Amino acid sequence: MPEFAVGEKVRIVLLPPYLKTADPMPMLRPQNILKVGDEGIVTGRNPGGTWSVRFEKGAYLLDSQYLEAIDS
Repeated sequence: MPEFAVGEKVRIVLLPPYLKTADPMPMLRPQNILKVGDEGIVTGRNPGGTWSVRFEKGAYLLDSQYLEAIDS
């Protein structure tokens, strides 16, 4: 399972069936808010191996399998 550092840029390589917001009270959102190839910044790691990632259209919790690091 890939590991990311806080502040690292990542890209979506596969969309999950739904998106979970990274808010204090998370909500489920449809996957069509984001698309494969969208880039974001890792803002933290959460229990259960999910990552908080800030995208242009909001912050979401995603598993490592949906992300890849962007080489700088």
